[in-house]
Amino acid sequence: MISDAMKARFAKEVAKYPAEQKQSAVMACLAIVQQELGHVSTDNEAEVAAYLGMPAMAVHEVTTFYNMYNQRPVGKYKLNVCTNLPCQLRDGQKALQHLAQKLGIAMGETTADGLFTLQQSECLGACADSPVMLVNDRTMCSFMSNDKLDQLIDGLKKAEGQ
Repeated sequence: MISDAMKARFAKEVAKYPAEQKQSAVMACLAIVQQELGHVSTDNEAEVAAYLGMPAMAVHEVTTFYNMYNQRPVGKYKLNVCTNLPCQLRDGQKALQHLAQKLGIAMGETTADGLFTLQQSECLGACADSPVMLVNDRTMCSFMSNDKLDQLIDGLKKAEGQ
C-alpha cells in the first residue's frame, strides 16, 4: 500500500533525526500517508511501524491521539469545529449544530456527495476568536457566525459546481 515514492519521502523525514531516533519521524510519515491516500488505515500504520522499527501499537497510539489523522476516508472538506469549554461558552457547540443541520449529517459523518465531513475537535488554540473551525487541517476560520458558516459552505459547494 505504501509506494516507493512515499518511502522516499519517509527517508527524507527520517534523515532529519539521529539514526537511533528515527521513530521521531512517525508524525511526518503518517502525514505523508494521509496526503497520498487520504487516510491512515491500520495496515498503513503497520507499514509505517515496520519502516521506522517500532511497534505497530505505538504508531496506532499516535494516529488515534491526534485528530488530524483520518482513520477512515473523509469528505473533500473536513470541518473540525472546536467544542472545548472556552469555545462552547462562545457558541462553538451551536456552530457545530448549525453545520450539522445545514449539511444534513451528524457529527462524525460525511455528506452523501462526499464533499463534507463534520467533526468536533478539542482546543484549536484560538479561544478569543470563537467559534473557530479548521478546514482540512490547514485553514483556520474565526468568529464563525451562522452567516459566515453558511457563506463558507455555500462557497465551497459553488466551487465544486453544486
